[in-house]
Amino acid sequence: MAPMRRLASILISLLWACPALVAATPNIVLLFADDLGYGDLGVYGNPTIRTPSLDRLASEGLRMTSFYSAPSCVPARVQLLLGRYPSRAAVSRTSVGGEGGIPGDLTTLAQGLRAAGYRTAMAGKWHLGYAREEFLPVGKGFDRWFGLPYSNDMIKPWVQTDEPLSLYRGAERVEHPVDQDQLTVRYTAEVVDVIREKSEQPFFAYLAYSMPHLPLRTAGRFRGTSRAGLLGDVIEAIDWSAGEIARALDETGQGDETIVIFTSDNGPWLNLPGRMLSGGVRPWHAGSPGPLRGAKHTTYEGGVRVPFIVRWPGRVTAGTVTAEMAATLDIYATLLAAAGGETPAGSDGFDLEALWAGRTAQSPRREFIYHRGSGVQGIRVGPWKLRTIDGDELFHLDFDHSERYNVADEHPEIVAELRERLNEFKARVASEQATDQ
Repeated sequence: MAPMRRLASILISLLWACPALVAATPNIVLLFADDLGYGDLGVYGNPTIRTPSLDRLASEGLRMTSFYSAPSCVPARVQLLLGRYPSRAAVSRTSVGGEGGIPGDLTTLAQGLRAAGYRTAMAGKWHLGYAREEFLPVGKGFDRWFGLPYSNDMIKPWVQTDEPLSLYRGAERVEHPVDQDQLTVRYTAEVVDVIREKSEQPFFAYLAYSMPHLPLRTAGRFRGTSRAGLLGDVIEAIDWSAGEIARALDETGQGDETIVIFTSDNGPWLNLPGRMLSGGVRPWHAGSPGPLRGAKHTTYEGGVRVPFIVRWPGRVTAGTVTAEMAATLDIYATLLAAAGGETPAGSDGFDLEALWAGRTAQSPRREFIYHRGSGVQGIRVGPWKLRTIDGDELFHLDFDHSERYNVADEHPEIVAELRERLNEFKARVASEQATDQ
């Protein structure tokens, strides 16, 4: 081997053996869709919705097929931005008319990254408190924010409220009424501006799309362009957004030093309440859980298992796929570790970097607790899942990811073991709550 080639080989080996030699403070872009189901992307098997940008992101990074969030908007954001299960974080009444928010003793992902030296920015839906400035994103670690305080349906005719739905910039309401057709485009422009800013600091950009949460809206340039109708138009606009962000990273020379993550808060809203079937909303505007059972507001897999893609050049091998278990809770822990920050005591997340990098084939997450709101409804350990709200339902998810076959009667010993672990978790939560009072 020629001397220069031998030196290059040695350097590459050192980089893989010592990940700390790779850029210690990567930029971070976190893309978080709203109500986008497991089966809504081309790379996850949708037959008619085209998602070339997200397909490319997956081909350049890692795709996970057993990634968990929560079955509705607020709990999903609690897990993502606080790294805690909803039962362990007293966040409530954050929608229209609510006075709640994130307690001051909990550290958000943005606060942790800002403490680690990051500039932080958010565009899009917050849904974790808005009645007081301290509960807004700019009170919870984000240097800047442009977006909506909660879901885009919190107006008449879908919700009977006289409180206007307004766009915020920072702590100020800056626009009402809101042209929802332009939300995805405008949110994308905000993140592209952050990427193009010249700074010595790394950045954390969190884009929480308002779509495809109902009612569906998208800019005119995307309408009528998808074989999947309006839902396809909306999701293909999100795919365009991901492409614009990737292009900005490449054009500014930051693509190789940026972690890009795409995922969703929960599955599609299939069992629509009557209030939603007005104002042009049709049942087929909801998305697809793919091969999974259930949907939003359920703890069947279709409500909580969501797409997850990460690209991290130099760490994640392009084109890899894993069925190992992980969750939004782990994004919190992993990103803080990647940034050189500290994960607060009490976090329910695990650092996934070794799994993403391929240094281990097994996820550090061996257990996941299913919540609906702040209530506990089940547990997964390895391939086994136990739901306890409608009697005992036991599924082997490696054999039966669609949860068609309840095998609780065949495996009473596994039911007993999982129930014991679930009860241990509930007891720990009850003890923490008693201590806090």
